[in-house]
Amino acid sequence: MTDPKPLGVAVIGAGMVGRAHAAGYRSATQLYDLDLPPIELVAIADAHEPFAVDAARRFGYQRAETSWEAIVESPDIDVVSVAIANELHRSVTEALLGAGKHVLVEKPLAPSVEDAKAMVAAAESATSHSGVGFSFRQTPGINAIREQVQSGSIGDVRHFNGHYWCDYAQSPDNPISWRYKGGPGSGALADIGSHMIDLGEYLCGPIRTVSGAVFQTFTTERAVPLGATVGHSAGAVGDEMESVDNEDIATFTATFQNGAVGTFSVSRVHHGLPNGLGFELFGATGAAAFDLNHPGLFTFADQGPDGKTNGYRDVLIGPQHPGITRGIPMDFPSVGYGQNDLFAWQARAFLDQVAGLGKLPAVPSLAHGLHNLEILAAVTQSAAHDGQAVTLA
Repeated sequence: MTDPKPLGVAVIGAGMVGRAHAAGYRSATQLYDLDLPPIELVAIADAHEPFAVDAARRFGYQRAETSWEAIVESPDIDVVSVAIANELHRSVTEALLGAGKHVLVEKPLAPSVEDAKAMVAAAESATSHSGVGFSFRQTPGINAIREQVQSGSIGDVRHFNGHYWCDYAQSPDNPISWRYKGGPGSGALADIGSHMIDLGEYLCGPIRTVSGAVFQTFTTERAVPLGATVGHSAGAVGDEMESVDNEDIATFTATFQNGAVGTFSVSRVHHGLPNGLGFELFGATGAAAFDLNHPGLFTFADQGPDGKTNGYRDVLIGPQHPGITRGIPMDFPSVGYGQNDLFAWQARAFLDQVAGLGKLPAVPSLAHGLHNLEILAAVTQSAAHDGQAVTLA
């Protein structure tokens, strides 16, 4: 019996999210069943060479590249994560799929619905696997709540209230970057709201309508950085200013196809909340809540306990919940996990998919990424027309 062919892995983008993908693949082979083919960490590509070199050395990849084209052309690379500016997703993904690579693209899938449709067409004609990185779907606490929803233990879902509040754009002194370009709907809504919309549907099913959307921008121009910056970090700036094209805050309401109501709020200017994702979910006979600042537990209430002690209770995450057993080194109740673990679990799921093992849920498809963008476009349309209701096709 011959040994299975190794899978060569590369990451395009060595910024904040690119580093998370790179570290995720490094850990993926250690998770769950040890049945993956050999995984070789081949390359990190970034247009800013120092970033590529640092990430390759830090996470144990064989080499650094300064162009995404080098990844496309490399015969020793099979699996690629695309973790770069949204405006580049289409051209890079189409080229990778055309070269037969398996491609995992960061959310949002593309800068526009039209670009996403072209990417979906490329994926459908390709022979390789592809997916979109909605990493919060890997969260054990969120999946534990989803199990309760699907089992009917809290009855029919009536209300989902989700927020993703961050502070990375609170300071007007932070420099301009691609995150502040692209027009209405490409700011906080696309950057972090795409995650919250995905979680709303992950728990409650498809969204039917959106309405009441409001966008607001508080810092309308930012200084141009003098050098390369990573993620949301600040840096030295000059006197040149550029306009901010998109929203700092977005809020809207939604209805789901099952009759539930959704309320959504996302912000990149909320003081003191670097990464404040959370939600409350209310059913006919129970409720649940999750807070990313406390990922090792979720809050739950049902009609089970005696009335004298019934109420919301904290449930500590442990091996009885999804993703924990063999998913962390010390898979013991209340040990905890963090957001970086989500990228390792996501990488493991995508490699499982590529290897054809079928043991883990597949990552969302590019078609799902297109659907997510269609919701973002509907919210943007609502905001542009004084909150009018928009029905999803």
